[in-house]
Amino acid sequence: MIDCEGLVKIYKTDDLEVVALQGLNLKVEDGELMAIIGNSGSGKSTLLNTLGGLDRPSAGQVKVGPWDLLKISEEELVQYKRETVGFIWQNNARNLLPYLTALENVEMPMMLSGKTDRDYAKQLLDWVGLKERMHNKLHQLSGGEQQRVAIAISLSNRPKLLLADEPTGSVDTATSDLIMGIFRRLNREIGITIVIVTHDMTLASKVDRVVAIRDGLTSTEFIKRNPNITDGTELEHSTGKGLNNVHEAYVVVDRVGRLQIPKEYLASLGIKDKASMEFDGEKIIISSPKSLGGNSHE
Repeated sequence: MIDCEGLVKIYKTDDLEVVALQGLNLKVEDGELMAIIGNSGSGKSTLLNTLGGLDRPSAGQVKVGPWDLLKISEEELVQYKRETVGFIWQNNARNLLPYLTALENVEMPMMLSGKTDRDYAKQLLDWVGLKERMHNKLHQLSGGEQQRVAIAISLSNRPKLLLADEPTGSVDTATSDLIMGIFRRLNREIGITIVIVTHDMTLASKVDRVVAIRDGLTSTEFIKRNPNITDGTELEHSTGKGLNNVHEAYVVVDRVGRLQIPKEYLASLGIKDKASMEFDGEKIIISSPKSLGGNSHE
């Protein structure tokens, strides 16, 4: 569904140039439910905006389904955003029109595409648990209910890919769990690919795969130990709710053999700009430069 290779995004102003993505590589399979994590400024929101067609990539390759987002025309980009991708923001105001009912909000993207289907709009609101609230105006709905309306809106044109930017950032824990349950159900029942950007480790631990981004590059992946368990119940049997209790961690190696070692590992070994590396036939051993001493780290 998603294939990014050497993806670069540069923001330019008159006197400033910011490289938000520095050659990022990412593949997402059709039908995956996965999360992207990273600190503020890591590039994760830039990646999501690029995949959503909101930002144009500067260089590299980024393909979503049959679309090449580096070469796509403006007319094709409108078609892509209407037919292929759905978007959910943390800020409900970006998804919702306050003077319309929940049902009218879901129908609006259909009207803009000339494909109004009231029965499907009602079905979407039923899916997100708002069957009895569809005729309510937005001010009559709670923040969590408004976010569920936003999910229904994002699905109104039957997209193949759903992008969610901090979708539970403004709701309580119970509503967050409810929203994640909706994502899992949609992923399982209609096979839609879902990519969630989040800084919430509890949320990230409830998906099958997590990709960490650091300094505009993919650095680490976490793969669920038991991918057949998708409802988060394994968390109840672990000592905490972090990724390490649910997922196996992998350092990502890019196409030319580079890997990003976590900074805390390098700092603990006193490694700054050079490191010694040995191969013993089974393992690659990285250590402080021999002349400086220090312990090795595998």
